[in-house]
Amino acid sequence: MGETRGSAPTVGVAVAVPEPWGSELQEYRAGFGDRLAWTIPTHITLLPPTRVPSQRLAEVDRHLAAAASFVEPFVVELRGTGTFRPVTPTVYAVVARGVGGCEQLEARVRSGPLQRRLKYPYHPHVTLAFEVSDDELDRAYTELTDLHASFSVDEIVRYELGEEGVWYPARSFALAR
Repeated sequence: MGETRGSAPTVGVAVAVPEPWGSELQEYRAGFGDRLAWTIPTHITLLPPTRVPSQRLAEVDRHLAAAASFVEPFVVELRGTGTFRPVTPTVYAVVARGVGGCEQLEARVRSGPLQRRLKYPYHPHVTLAFEVSDDELDRAYTELTDLHASFSVDEIVRYELGEEGVWYPARSFALAR
């Protein structure tokens, strides 16, 4: 993303939520007034935003390829809503199936060159509304309570944060075949 040698781009690693669910949930997120809705593709986080020196990106990519190769493809089912309130102003889609696969991936990804502490324990989810008014958080929680989406996971994606504050997919890594 236009980084100069020696710089440290911000990366994140996630399970991408495919179409039609990705766009549909992104539109809901925008409709709740979430200012980040159009900057972040719909996803399940495996590694939160992390600065990585550009000269280490090849090492990180080798690590991610190896991490992905140890986990078999699996199915994720999103069902209903949850919230992290009052800890953080977040409403999310609940991962009702596929938690184990997400946890395996997260543990493998967040090791080696990407080892870091988390502020909160890992909890796979898809954000539906973040840092919006309490009324909008309540509306997101209620309006999407009947949400149901199911999709296969056969890869993980390394994203990079662009200069304009938008996350772009940089590279994907296939799960075990």
